[in-house]
Amino acid sequence: MNLPAAKLPKSDPLVIWASLLGVGWLPRAPGTWGSLAAVGLWWWLLADLAWWWQLLVIGVYFVTGWLSAALISRRYQIDDAGEIVADEVAGMWLALVWVPQSWWLVAVAFVLFRLLDVLKPGPIGWLDRNIHGGLGVMLDDLLAGVLVAGAMLGLLTVLGL
Repeated sequence: MNLPAAKLPKSDPLVIWASLLGVGWLPRAPGTWGSLAAVGLWWWLLADLAWWWQLLVIGVYFVTGWLSAALISRRYQIDDAGEIVADEVAGMWLALVWVPQSWWLVAVAFVLFRLLDVLKPGPIGWLDRNIHGGLGVMLDDLLAGVLVAGAMLGLLTVLGL
């Protein structure tokens, strides 16, 4: 069951964290806003870090997003609220781990990630439909990030970058 945005209190620290400090309340397509905010954070804070540092940051953010989403799910009796964008952030960051800081490559990764997140093909859709609670909120986007990271590595190899 999804709750309208107005039902999740903006004063709850867990909701603030899981919504990426309120990005999840932006009008229309909160997942897209969350992914776009993730790109900006990656560009300015993570892109210059070694890939293993990025994976460490993603891992920490994934676990805190999972725990926040799980507690929010229990506290407010919801499965996946739209304003929770921690999943998009972790997935988008994972999609970008091995991408050079190039606007067009980042744009390709962003579009691929959003397509997989919206269309939810194959195992992404299965995870979305069958795994519930905080882990379910996070896993489908993490898999989308893994698939986009693989596609981007393939593209970079083909282009010789």
